[in-house]
Amino acid sequence: MPIVVNLDVMLARRKMSLTELSGKVGITMSNLSILKKGKAKAIRFSTLQAICEVLDCQPADILEYRTEE
Repeated sequence: MPIVVNLDVMLARRKMSLTELSGKVGITMSNLSILKKGKAKAIRFSTLQAICEVLDCQPADILEYRTEE
């Protein structure tokens, strides 16, 4: 898939666990895990905004478009 989710990278940079992010954002661990693994089919802007606020980052830090060669 050309959209890559770099949530694990941002969590590592912020020294934050998925459990901690889940508590601060108010999203279940299972939904965050699906997103982190790149298995999500969609993400709401409100969810993306909440994650960016907690991680102090931009959406492009979490979502990346890669062209397939």
